[in-house]
Amino acid sequence: MTMTIKILGKGKSVARQRRHLRLRKKIAGTAGRPRLVVTRSSRHMVVQVVDDNVGKTVASASTLEADLRAFDGDKTAKARKIGELVAERAKAVGVDTVVFDRGGNKYHGRVAAVADGAREGGLAL
Repeated sequence: MTMTIKILGKGKSVARQRRHLRLRKKIAGTAGRPRLVVTRSSRHMVVQVVDDNVGKTVASASTLEADLRAFDGDKTAKARKIGELVAERAKAVGVDTVVFDRGGNKYHGRVAAVADGAREGGLAL
């Protein structure tokens, strides 16, 4: 039995939730290939590597961490640094390949910078 969820309303955040729901129908992380989730706000970014089979976060990185708060550069540079950091942490746990979940955001700007940083860090997207 499949459950249908409808998100009603107008506005940017509701549209993003709708897009994310549409994406999640097709994308799921497994133990062999977990999901790289990007959560973006106007000020910060959080990136997690999630195994959906067990519902556990394998690795994560965020601009809220102390060492990244001190990092000089614009938000896009910080996003690239987060991608590299999460790739390093994922590789330390034994994850080489991930499925990219942009969280309903456009693949542009900071979201694309996270993906580029993760690729530079050695993750296969």
